Amino acid sequence: MTHSLKKNPFVATHLLGKIEKLNMKEEKEIIITWSRTSTIIPAMIGHTIAIHNGKEHLPIYITDQMVGHKLGEFVPTLTFAKHARKDNKSRH
Repeated sequence: MTHSLKKNPFVATHLLGKIEKLNMKEEKEIIITWSRTSTIIPAMIGHTIAIHNGKEHLPIYITDQMVGHKLGEFVPTLTFAKHARKDNKSRH
């Protein structure tokens, strides 16, 4: 279910505060967050945000093409290991 258009897009308050503080100082540093459901807003463009994938924080550089999407869309949570070489258990 999507967020209501009457409301503003959801952005975690701690994340929004950190971005506004960096924009006022005109500094660039990596911002660490666990909020995968936060929507990317134009104020985030040009920042690097380390998003948690369940195991570690992966740094993602925010571009103008990402505005309107969620942070979690750009960090996969599953890693494909590989297929088994010889799996005779399933071939009976």
